[in-house]
Amino acid sequence: MTELEQQLQSARAEAEAALAACADLPALDQFKAKYLGRSGIVSGALEQLGKLPKEEKPRIGKLANEIKNALTAAITAKREVLEAKAASSALVIDTTLPGRRHPIGHLHPLTQIFGRAVEIFRHMGFAVEDGPEIEDEWHCFDALNTPADHPARDMQDTFYVDDKAMPPDAKYGRHLLRTHTSPVQIRTMLKQKPPIRIVAPGRVFRRDELDATHSPTFHQIEGLYVDKNVTVADLKGTVEFFFKQLLSPETEVRFRPHFFPYTEPSFEIDLSTPQFRARGKDWIEIAGCGMVDPNVFKAVGYPDDEYTGWAFGFGIDRLAMVMWSINDIRLFTENDVRFLEQF
Repeated sequence: MTELEQQLQSARAEAEAALAACADLPALDQFKAKYLGRSGIVSGALEQLGKLPKEEKPRIGKLANEIKNALTAAITAKREVLEAKAASSALVIDTTLPGRRHPIGHLHPLTQIFGRAVEIFRHMGFAVEDGPEIEDEWHCFDALNTPADHPARDMQDTFYVDDKAMPPDAKYGRHLLRTHTSPVQIRTMLKQKPPIRIVAPGRVFRRDELDATHSPTFHQIEGLYVDKNVTVADLKGTVEFFFKQLLSPETEVRFRPHFFPYTEPSFEIDLSTPQFRARGKDWIEIAGCGMVDPNVFKAVGYPDDEYTGWAFGFGIDRLAMVMWSINDIRLFTENDVRFLEQF
């Protein structure tokens, strides 16, 4: 056996051992370059064939090609094994790694106030009623003792719907975005007789300039209680209980005479809370209420002098501002996560 044959046989044995030790694809690429690359061991041996005697060239050349082909086939088989291993390991989930937490959302602050307010009134025996946001003039104004010449019915105060889209009704007049949830009270009284004890939460619309305390879109919850012998004392007790439950047992409630077309007598409701008193403020106007005007009962067909009742209306946005000491109503609709995630 010539020296070159010994080199080839040694290289073959060494290559087989080194190939078996390749644990990943980068190591396999290094192995291929070492033995079969241009400057590799097997390639170098093949270049020496030209220096051999003529009679030895066929035998040694055949051996060199056998070793090269064997190593090429072994590298191909090894590559398939390593690629399959890499693909399967990529699918393995390491359960010891920390998980990726997804932030948990929560209800919008106005929705929270709605829910809490409805819960309190339900405990007092009130049912929840709903109505359309696009109303007609009769349900929104006429039935509520608000005549045609009232400022609230001016085009500058109210969002009226295009007559081409919704032509005026011969009986109920033009259509508009409701300016309060009071039409729900009318619709409820039209479909059922007293006793009635309801709250009507919802979104309302008015032509207000958008600033820190006004918005053309805001939210209300109105209440109505109609039965025989209902008095202002019932109204006062209900309102006081609600605000003490919602805000604080130390909340004080004050009634001031006022005027609303659909109630008589009418009152403004003022609140004094520990938060306000701590900031040097005694009272804040928060809502309106009063005994239902007899003309409203007449509009819904109730007999004269048979029933009495009271109604109130609270602004949900304003309640939220009071509850959390928020000084800008626009924050509720700007959807800034930095603000909303505080609630």
